[in-house]
Amino acid sequence: MIAAPSLKAAPVYAPVLTTLAALGAEAPAWDALSARAGDAHPYYSRHAMQAHAASGLANPDLSIVVVRGPGGIEAVLPFRRSYDICGLGRPVALPFVSPFVTATAPLVAAGPERPAILAALVEGLREASGGRPWRWPHLSPETALGQDLCGALRAAGWTLGEVGRFTRPVLDRRADHADFLAGHPHPSRLKDLRRRGRRLAESGEVTFAVATEGPRLAEAVETFLRLEAAGWKGDAGSAMACRAAHAAFARAIFAATGGPVHVRADTLSLDGRALAISLALVSGGTAYLLKTAYDEGARALAPGLVLEAEIVRALHAEAFAERLDSATNGGSALESLYREHETVAELVAVPAGGRHFVSLERRLRLARLEGEARHEAKRLLGRRR
Repeated sequence: MIAAPSLKAAPVYAPVLTTLAALGAEAPAWDALSARAGDAHPYYSRHAMQAHAASGLANPDLSIVVVRGPGGIEAVLPFRRSYDICGLGRPVALPFVSPFVTATAPLVAAGPERPAILAALVEGLREASGGRPWRWPHLSPETALGQDLCGALRAAGWTLGEVGRFTRPVLDRRADHADFLAGHPHPSRLKDLRRRGRRLAESGEVTFAVATEGPRLAEAVETFLRLEAAGWKGDAGSAMACRAAHAAFARAIFAATGGPVHVRADTLSLDGRALAISLALVSGGTAYLLKTAYDEGARALAPGLVLEAEIVRALHAEAFAERLDSATNGGSALESLYREHETVAELVAVPAGGRHFVSLERRLRLARLEGEARHEAKRLLGRRR
């Protein structure tokens, strides 16, 4: 007798609500998710979230939606509840953000089970907010994960609206640096950077160094903090060294760990004196250039951009990542150096049955007015500076 084929049950995924402190006790499982996600940004990794907690930028009782399944932890999204002025003071939920978080997609395991995992995550999002809307900044809706997340929300009856969007410079690694240069859309920028590099070389010995661990990495972080504080950010009080919590965060997050998120400090020096430093997080094949500082006394030589060009050269020579992400909020000087762009948007997501509080259209209108006011305030601050 031929045995009937067995029907293998589909994996069961369940959303649960936990805290940062509790999830931190499951370090191996959290790290395993970051490694399995593949397209994961580093901001919701254990390394980054615990750096936020250690510096006081996140509370240990910060809420996190977790999806669990047969493989362990399958999805993670830290979030907070607030009162949205664009919803006329109504409760709203938001993914966790800080001044150092530039992407807010959840960590989700890659593979054929991703749709089922996202369906469970969306159920968890509704439960976490009590059916209230979500305000979702820094989401890339055109990436594979962004499309899958938005599709899962719509499939569950959510209504989505876009507040606004911008493009962020990114760079995909080519076969070699010559391939990157060939047909570059901004040859004048490349020519200008070569000229500035020659002028730097005429002033003394120019060196480019990389640190990924140990005393050299710690020294690079401290030099970065001093260099940033010596410029306009220090005068404005926005340099990381100006706030104890921000300085503590820099030391915590830009420290080597044994997990799947790696750190990198690139330094451009003249006669042994640091002129520019870039601090990056490497996760899922992408290097996120989170912070850069340069000696403003050498502004005419554009040491920050010269350093960025050297990082591009190192990317192709060392293959330390498959992509560079500028981690900017638009208007970056890297737009003329990097050859690709990624769309970043702010969305409002309203669960089915939640639209009666404040209409989606009104929320979007008020959110856009809020964004315009914030942009104008930054413009006036820039003019004053």
